Amino acid sequence: MRPTQTPIALAAFATAAVLSYFGAVWTANGVERRTRQIISHTLSVDGYDWVRVATDGLQIRLTGTAPTEAMRFKVLAIVDASVDAARVHDLMQVTPAQDIPPPRFSVEMLRNGDGISLIGLVPAATGHDAIAKRVAALTAPGGVTDLLETAAAPVPAGWDQALDYGLEALKELPRAKISISADKVNVTGIADSQIQQRQFETDLARAAPQGLLVEVAISAPRPVITPFTLRFVIDDAGSRFDACSADTDKARDQIVAAAVAAGVTGKVQCTVGMGVPTPHWAEAAVQGINAVKELGHGTITFSDADVSLLATDATPQASFDKVVGELGATLPDVFSLKATLPKKAAATKSDGPVEFTAALTPDGKVALHGRLTDDRMREVVDSYARARFGADHVFTATRADDKLPNGWPVRVLAGLQALSVLHDGTLLVQPDLVAVTGTAGVADAQDRISRILSEQLGQGGAFTIKVSYDKRYDPQAGLPTPQECVTTIKTAMAAHKIGFEPGSDTFTPDSVPTLDAIADELRKCPDVKMEIAGYTDSQGRAEMNLALSQARAQAVLTALSQRRVLVGNLVARGYGEDHPIADNGTDTGREANRRIEITLLADAPDAGQATAASDAVPDVTSPDQATDGAAPVVDPGTEPTADTSATDGDAAAMDSTGADATDGTTAPDSAAPAQDNVRPKARPPETDARKP
Repeated sequence: MRPTQTPIALAAFATAAVLSYFGAVWTANGVERRTRQIISHTLSVDGYDWVRVATDGLQIRLTGTAPTEAMRFKVLAIVDASVDAARVHDLMQVTPAQDIPPPRFSVEMLRNGDGISLIGLVPAATGHDAIAKRVAALTAPGGVTDLLETAAAPVPAGWDQALDYGLEALKELPRAKISISADKVNVTGIADSQIQQRQFETDLARAAPQGLLVEVAISAPRPVITPFTLRFVIDDAGSRFDACSADTDKARDQIVAAAVAAGVTGKVQCTVGMGVPTPHWAEAAVQGINAVKELGHGTITFSDADVSLLATDATPQASFDKVVGELGATLPDVFSLKATLPKKAAATKSDGPVEFTAALTPDGKVALHGRLTDDRMREVVDSYARARFGADHVFTATRADDKLPNGWPVRVLAGLQALSVLHDGTLLVQPDLVAVTGTAGVADAQDRISRILSEQLGQGGAFTIKVSYDKRYDPQAGLPTPQECVTTIKTAMAAHKIGFEPGSDTFTPDSVPTLDAIADELRKCPDVKMEIAGYTDSQGRAEMNLALSQARAQAVLTALSQRRVLVGNLVARGYGEDHPIADNGTDTGREANRRIEITLLADAPDAGQATAASDAVPDVTSPDQATDGAAPVVDPGTEPTADTSATDGDAAAMDSTGADATDGTTAPDSAAPAQDNVRPKARPPETDARKP
């Protein structure tokens, strides 16, 4: 080769090399790009948009975060189907696995006459057996159907207090459905009466823990109202109902709306009940209220289907005729209307007014004055009054008048029956009017009196009622509940313990004030069933400890009887060393275990209900329905540090009566509870108003 050709050859060779290089690069890039496009498209079609595909020569790199490990392997399988697996580099991440959320714990409890049913899921830490044990303690004729399941998961916040509240509600309500979750409890129940309904609602509201969402819906059967009565009055004092009854909620709303339009203000009490004489009751009542409104003054009384419209002597005859005519034409056919326009009062005769009066004093004494038809009538009225108010509480000073109007005896006896509803008040019987005034200890006294007088006086009978309600005389409001009794006794025992001489049932002198305080509280709770329980520590023989605890409990019962406490509902029981509340291995623990407790009888330890003294005492509605888990009243004081659990041998020689040796009092022949608060007067049993 010639020398001049060498540079040319080299240049050609270099050019060919460069072109080959760039051709190879271009080809490789095309292959990479094509491979990347194919794989990306395939993954996108299958829904794996989160995968990022990169190529480096023949190598394929996969990046991105897979939602699950299974999805990561699925992507690798798709890519491996398109290219050689050896060329694939898996750089994908996987989303960290989240903790499995805990299950939602809830319990549904149903209780009725057929028994109790439990269904739901509860934490294993709380324990299925603890719930089943508390439910089994309730009286359930049909037994308990247990469908509860458990799960080993953390107990959610608020679960314990929600469960406790739900179980308390289950014990309180004999017919109920209770739904429990950690943050909410729904209680649906049925009461036997409206009074019981209010009591249930009050007790459940008091027992609700702070911060727990509680929904309570208690229903009660509608009362039977006989006779079905409505009485609407407009007088100088304003517009009001003396009695109001309706058959449905809608009817009640219609009646109340008409009364408000006629001038009634404030809260209107109208009872929804059964016994309505016709479905047109609300229509007729509204028409009657509007008639009195048009008259301006007057009274309309519905007693079943009998309607009595009474105007005042100041009502113009023309207005009276117009209103009566329109009312008679529009009242439904079933109703019978009797309208009266009183005449102007005549001058009083010289021999005094024709009337009969009765005055009932707050202490229950009744004085009868005025006129009766004859001596036989006088005996009848006197006997009837004694039956109503008590044989020793009636003073009769009446005179005979054979010119009294017809129906006088019925009017007098009806008035006395109405007066017996009151705590104190007066009765005035005149030829054209029966008036009852006073104070009552029952909220529906006006309704009761209206029904009595409208039924006894008959259609057209004129009467007036002015009765006020005083909570102090209400048996429901005046008497303490079993819960309140236990709480006050606990307070009395917290001030100082009931102490005994070592090894005996003789009280220490400083125990007398505590016994006096307990007696004062128990006199206010004569019908509450309670247990006086005695306990010892575990030192000494169990038989001797049991005997000593029984003797000490009996000594407390005897001491209370000596203090004029009615002890028929109290039971003394010794438990010896059972149910300790502290460690018997220490002096302090043994001292705490030597104690007297007073509990509601349903909470006795043998029923599995006793708890520590520091626990709260929940509300209950009756001695037989104490709230589960209620705290006994524990004497928190201490005895002498020496062990007095019958170890000194004195127990065998102690007086079995357990008499109080410190104050020398003896049991009286009879014990009448002291009345420290205002209480309703005792009434003889009700008799048929139509058979005086």
